[in-house]
Parts: sequence; structure tokens; C-alpha cells
Amino acid sequence: MCTYLTTDELSEKIKYDPRTIRERLKDSVLIEGTHYIRPFGGRKILYIWEQIEEDMAKFSLAGSYAVPMANGGVCHG
Repeated sequence: MCTYLTTDELSEKIKYDPRTIRERLKDSVLIEGTHYIRPFGGRKILYIWEQIEEDMAKFSLAGSYAVPMANGGVCHG
């Protein structure tokens, strides 16, 4: 079971401005199909909380030089 959040709801949980989520995080850190979906092919975006929470914890433990990769891996460089 997944918890789907709107941009505003995600903003409250991770303490980022909704605009920052839309303009900076979406499609660079948050990947469509992994971290968010567009239900029924529409414009509305729903974020998948469990995946975002897992990746936030994983990358915070990976070290300060870890760069998240689109395939879900981490580059230590």
C-alpha cells in the first residue's frame, strides 16, 4: 500500500517550499514512476511517500560526496 501526497502535502512533510519541489527537485531528484506518478495520464502529480522517505534516508547515510543517479544508484565521487 502506498501513501500518495500532493505537492503541498509533501512540502509539509519534508519542510521544502512547494515551488522548490516543483522547480528543483521534480525530475532531478524525484523521478517519475519511482517517486511520483501522474494518475490517469493527467497533469496532476501524486508523490509516493514511502519511496521518497526511503531514498532520503538512503542518501543521507551514503555520505556527503554521494550523488544520486537516475537508476537509483549512488555515485561516490
